[in-house]
Amino acid sequence: MSKFKFIRTDIEDLYIIEPVVFGDQRGYFMETYNAKDFQEAGLNMVFVQDNQSKSRKGVLRGLHFQYKHPQGKLVRVTKGEVFDVAVDLRKDSKTYGKCYGIILSEENKRQFYVPEGFAHGFIVLSEEAEFVYKCTDYYHPEDEGGIIWNDPTIGVQWPLENIEEVLLSEKDKKWKTLEETEINF
Repeated sequence: MSKFKFIRTDIEDLYIIEPVVFGDQRGYFMETYNAKDFQEAGLNMVFVQDNQSKSRKGVLRGLHFQYKHPQGKLVRVTKGEVFDVAVDLRKDSKTYGKCYGIILSEENKRQFYVPEGFAHGFIVLSEEAEFVYKCTDYYHPEDEGGIIWNDPTIGVQWPLENIEEVLLSEKDKKWKTLEETEINF
């Protein structure tokens, strides 16, 4: 019996993953990854790198991808809450340019699998958040690409109601629109 519920989204290969959580008065236990369960669900990725970030409210990281070394990412939040987004950049996909967003939090314990060929980003909704993810390829700084977070043709519905200021890195402020970015996935 799998310790995960694998939920397909309306974008092919993009999954929400809900772990089974075992809790009692002491706290809880859950598996966050099990190769056998993932393979049985048709997710045959191999992870080679784990990353973690901590950010404060309003920080927006993304929308990132790598050109020649695309990374699949299994993402989750261990503290706080974020709105996480994936954008399909696969030219031959029937959902090319479409986005999907989901709330990830320490409370809902959901995970999001963003496969190779997608841009990825998130905004922190809580006072701070710790974001943890596994990658299917190594980070190559020279290979980094991105799409501007507010590209109107993608139309991400960022939940900005309680965000006083969107905080971007200098690099993330300079990304161009999807239309202006040459991508060959």
